[in-house]
Amino acid sequence: MTQETILERLKTIHYPGFSRDIVSFGVVKEVIVEWPQVKVVLAFTSEPVEKRQWIQNECQKVLSSLQEVKSIQFEIVQALERTKADRTVLERREIPGVKNLIAVASGKGGVGKSTVAVNLACALQQLGKKVGLLDADIYGPSVPMMMGVQEKPRVTDHNKLLPHVKHGISMMSLGFFLEGDNPVIWRGPMVTGAIRQLLNDCQWGELDYLVVDLPPGTGDAHISLVQLAPLKGAVIVTTPQDVALLDAKKGVLMFQKLEVEILGIVENMSYFICSHCHHKTDIFSQGGGLREAKRLNVPFLGEIPIDPAIRLGGDDGIPIVVSLPTSEVSKAFLEIARKVDENSVLI
Repeated sequence: MTQETILERLKTIHYPGFSRDIVSFGVVKEVIVEWPQVKVVLAFTSEPVEKRQWIQNECQKVLSSLQEVKSIQFEIVQALERTKADRTVLERREIPGVKNLIAVASGKGGVGKSTVAVNLACALQQLGKKVGLLDADIYGPSVPMMMGVQEKPRVTDHNKLLPHVKHGISMMSLGFFLEGDNPVIWRGPMVTGAIRQLLNDCQWGELDYLVVDLPPGTGDAHISLVQLAPLKGAVIVTTPQDVALLDAKKGVLMFQKLEVEILGIVENMSYFICSHCHHKTDIFSQGGGLREAKRLNVPFLGEIPIDPAIRLGGDDGIPIVVSLPTSEVSKAFLEIARKVDENSVLI
């Protein structure tokens, strides 16, 4: 048993509400090993007592599982001022009642990202989860149409937005506030402000998952979300052809640089099966999403075939997971939802 062994075990403990572990955060200042005793020095700045106690309890639990360790001691010290990067991360506000915040993103437009976000939310709900859906696609909010709601949300006496509830999903979108077909022409700070309001000024209630539909690409909205809230992980949507996979790779690398876990890659529009002859046609190539996931060493969540019913559901405001729950497409979304749920638990 070495100091490195102890540190590796402590790295499995994530700082509450974030994807980074307590060692990389600088909470674990020192580990002293004098077999069979281990002493852990924990350094805190302004963390509340409850959070300090939770971290210490988790350390106790993890190290007690090592048979060589017979005694564990803790020393609590005052930490030096954290770096600017760590302060930025620690300033992220947890969303009251929301257990898991996950993003659905894509490197490019036109790959069906919003379709995946909407049906993933509905599939998680069908698995018995309490789910919210935030449309943060600032420049092209499509969730109101895809979920069949257009009315402006109500406001509480405390100036909190009340999300609409449709198909069992609590949802909020900038699209509820836009007049007609007016485009959103905003610079970065306005995007950040809008996302902050949609996250923090909405009365989400108790949710197992809040699914966030981000704009395509790698821009202000993505960085803002990571800086504003403790993002549990990201789902990257692609199609099988090389040009989409190239951009999907950029999306994966962007979130990894921002220290956000990748829950997995979803390959949309994977193939088409003729309803008459049942012949399978790989319109946009074959297996690209799986190969890219292996190259990037991230989970592959599954394939979604091309089906006209998906488009009809999006246009009519009834996602296919709701309208045709026993279809092959819905089964694929449910399997993806199960994997997302499993991967979220592991992080």
